[in-house]
Amino acid sequence: MSKTNQYPMPDVTFSTFIASLSSSGLVHLGEIAEPSTGQKQINVQMAKHTIDIIGLLQEKTKGNLTADEKKLIQHVLTDLRMRYVAALKK
Repeated sequence: MSKTNQYPMPDVTFSTFIASLSSSGLVHLGEIAEPSTGQKQINVQMAKHTIDIIGLLQEKTKGNLTADEKKLIQHVLTDLRMRYVAALKK
């Protein structure tokens, strides 16, 4: 396999998209390391932007999500928002 195709990609679903955005938010909050550098860095501006994008998706998809998708997006938003507030206090 080539370096760009080492791992199988997950199916493209709303849930995997939200999970990907959640991972990005966690990287920006310094909770997990940046994959390309292996370093943890906090960028609250980018974290807020990611949270805002997920919030926009929640609003725009209202009434069109399965119960599991609705629960996932709410959980992700609550978790990222709490971590964001904590990061602002650091």
